[in-house]
Amino acid sequence: MYTKINYITPEEAVKCVHSGDHIHFSSVASSPRVLIDALCKRGDAGELRDVKIHHLHTEGEAKYTDPKYEGIFFHQAFFVGGNVRQSVQAGYADYIPVFLNETQKLYRTGILPCDVAMIQVSPPDKHGYVSLGTSVDATLAAIECAREVIAVVNKYVPRAFGDALIPASLIHHFVQHDEPLMPAHFTEPNPIEIQIGKNCASLIEDGATLQMGIGAIPNAVLAQLRYHKNLGIHTEMFADGVLPLVERGVINGSCKVTDKGKIVSTFLMGSQNVYDFIDDNPMVKMMDVKYTNNPYVIAKNPKATAINSALQIDITGQICADSLGTKLYSGVGGQVNFIFGASMSEGGKAIVAMPSMTNKGVSKIVPTLTPGAGVVTTRSHVHWIITEHGAVNLYGKSLQERAKLLIKIAHPDAREELDKAAFERFGSHFHFVSQY
Repeated sequence: MYTKINYITPEEAVKCVHSGDHIHFSSVASSPRVLIDALCKRGDAGELRDVKIHHLHTEGEAKYTDPKYEGIFFHQAFFVGGNVRQSVQAGYADYIPVFLNETQKLYRTGILPCDVAMIQVSPPDKHGYVSLGTSVDATLAAIECAREVIAVVNKYVPRAFGDALIPASLIHHFVQHDEPLMPAHFTEPNPIEIQIGKNCASLIEDGATLQMGIGAIPNAVLAQLRYHKNLGIHTEMFADGVLPLVERGVINGSCKVTDKGKIVSTFLMGSQNVYDFIDDNPMVKMMDVKYTNNPYVIAKNPKATAINSALQIDITGQICADSLGTKLYSGVGGQVNFIFGASMSEGGKAIVAMPSMTNKGVSKIVPTLTPGAGVVTTRSHVHWIITEHGAVNLYGKSLQERAKLLIKIAHPDAREELDKAAFERFGSHFHFVSQY
């Protein structure tokens, strides 16, 4: 039965936060900025101490990581986004290494407390249900485990289905605040990224179920798929590049075994077009991250094709995707979840795609990872590696065979140095013939 909601101000709502509490913020475009502002005002007033803040990537200013809040707020997130990267690298904030599918497990098992969950939801429907819209991920687990749940009811939050729909009775405090969700801004793919997109697309079969993130390379891949047939989506997130393929009927999910005909995701970020697309759309299921990123669920769909990226890869296939040396850049995320899931899928492909060089002209294929770099995907997990210079499959290959394959798709300016490093590592019998 629908019960009328009583709204309070953000300032009143955040009074339920106590010193020493652990707080969860909903993620990405659904970051509850009006509550964050009110919480920081309490910090400015000296009313709080030692409050720990957890979330996945968020958008907008993360003012709680400002050095002035040292001893008041301490960020310990599951992913390092651009808005907190500098603070994490300086030590004013921190990162919890965890596979994305297990972020919810930290709450549900009590390993990580959740005292207050701060979320955004759509207005309630006639049955008393609200939607988490663009952020289910670990937020649903936080809601289930929190002592207090504060929800910003925002007419701009799309009414998404799946696990996103929850009864309003799970929420303790409601704040009315209508504000457009923060959109993502994408650059057009450059010629290198377009070529990477073509190389990836050549491996994607009709009837495949895709996982990929946001950014220039995923958009470049999707742009090359307009003549494919019967593709599906089971991913942790998606953005604008998916929409034209849905409109053309390329993405229809008809070959999926699980969630046939559905686009499955756990959070998303894009333009307003993406938020409008998922609003009241039964084709889209926004699900708990324990489902979307479960490798065994991923593997149920045939031809599961996972496309992820890397910051560095060494000549044996070790992939760093979270750090630049000792400096945290992002996080483990769901890369291993989907690489493992796709590798178990019948006809599946696990792909890591990246430019061969950084913007500063440094090879991303290296003899050894930079000291301190994190190995996100191990050399035993890795399969396909793609650059603008080609695609190679490392699975089942020896270390020396891997080195030869990776040198082939490295930037031509880096091949001689890589060849010399491999020679020193593997001995005089190692010989790679390349076109320097």
